[in-house]
Amino acid sequence: MSSKAASKKAVKVEFEKSLADLEALVNAMEKGNLSLEDSLKAFEEGVKLSRDCQQALKDAEQKVEILLGKDGQTQPFNTEAP
Repeated sequence: MSSKAASKKAVKVEFEKSLADLEALVNAMEKGNLSLEDSLKAFEEGVKLSRDCQQALKDAEQKVEILLGKDGQTQPFNTEAP
């Protein structure tokens, strides 16, 4: 597997893991069984995970915009130097 493909897979796995971890934290907090200290720790971790997920989505959106170009038509990536 190329390092580029491995990198894309790692990003996808990280995003999906972060999202799953965030959902688990939200579910635990919604149950209301956590102490105040544990709730604050969970909230802090949730904010971090949320920011990580938002950044991953923003990065993906930027890639899509690059691929679509200004006119909304797909543009090939030029990997060769001019």
